[in-house]
Amino acid sequence: MGSEPTIADEPDPVGPTRRRNVSPATLENVFDDPAHGEPGRDRIAVHLLWEVVLLVLVGALLFLTNRDYPDLLRGAQREELLVLGTAIGLLTLGAGLTLRAAVPNLALGPVAVAAALHFAENSDRGVVPAMLPALVAGLVAGLVIAVLVVGFHVPSWAASLAVGLAVVVFIEQRTGPVDVQGEYDPTQHATYLFGGFAAVAVLTGLLGTVKTVRRAVGRFRPVADPALRRGGAAGVVVTLALALSMLFAVGAGMLLASGGPGRVAPTTGIEWTGLALGAALLAGTSAFGRRGGIAGGLLAATALTLFIQYADERNLDIAPAALAAVLVAAGLLVTRLVEANGRPRSYTERDRDRDWEAEPATTASWDSAPAQPPEPWTSSLPGQPTDRWGGDRWDGADR
Repeated sequence: MGSEPTIADEPDPVGPTRRRNVSPATLENVFDDPAHGEPGRDRIAVHLLWEVVLLVLVGALLFLTNRDYPDLLRGAQREELLVLGTAIGLLTLGAGLTLRAAVPNLALGPVAVAAALHFAENSDRGVVPAMLPALVAGLVAGLVIAVLVVGFHVPSWAASLAVGLAVVVFIEQRTGPVDVQGEYDPTQHATYLFGGFAAVAVLTGLLGTVKTVRRAVGRFRPVADPALRRGGAAGVVVTLALALSMLFAVGAGMLLASGGPGRVAPTTGIEWTGLALGAALLAGTSAFGRRGGIAGGLLAATALTLFIQYADERNLDIAPAALAAVLVAAGLLVTRLVEANGRPRSYTERDRDRDWEAEPATTASWDSAPAQPPEPWTSSLPGQPTDRWGGDRWDGADR
């Protein structure tokens, strides 16, 4: 005779399906911004592979430059090249930061040109007195864009374009090139300037590989209705990104003015915006926000600097706007590459073992017993065994 069953042994027909143990990593993915994007870690391998391509491109440009114009990589011309690379790098860094925060800043170029003009006109007063008003003005411009983007929840490209056009009004008050009044020469600190930019670019890229940081920086990226607000944390990140990008643009303008040929042309600056965004996109930063590489910004800015100087030495006469258009177009193709191959792995049959509602165990038990259709009702009852609690009723093989 089998042991008598109790109420606790009875299966709960309406109870929840038995769940398997879920690993902490899976729980972290499930609760990481649920309903706001895909759970899981972005794949970084595509960025690393693309940065290998950029490294090969930089090596090829260095080889061509050293073969055809070796003086560019030596002495005073090398220092000038490093200063130009730092200026382009700062613009690329600002563009990449705002792209990863999903708030592209189109006012970077006009702000850089306006800062260069301001420094050229006031550099005879000293570097700090000349740059302090420009830094404050750039910071205010970044905060104005942040108020529009965060407060009114409007696209950043439109808000930054409006601010950039307002800066162009300041630029167009000059009727011709402006001579640099001061004597500050950044080439004497060229190695430190470029080294500082390189360190910041790589360190921020490494920091961006951390999943929590990556998602926090790119939280403003829309995942459903773009009219839905993304929360206070996203607003703070966006404000910091826009403000820092403007400070980078002001620093780039100062270097372009002091490290240039001595005169600053009052252009609209849209070509510098295009070059900065194109280099950031080419570096592997997604145009949709959040995703980006590690050393891509450094490599893209270096390649762009080498190409500009090489083309200038060969008198190729390539318009900056044309180069910017090609960079942006190529960068959009890179965006498609990183978006298609950098997203978290899709849900597959292999992932079902880690799903919330795992399949029941295959061993014979109350949980795995197949549901039997009810027997039809008859007027005659079947014969009952003498021992109602033993026999086949409880010891059958199908149980």
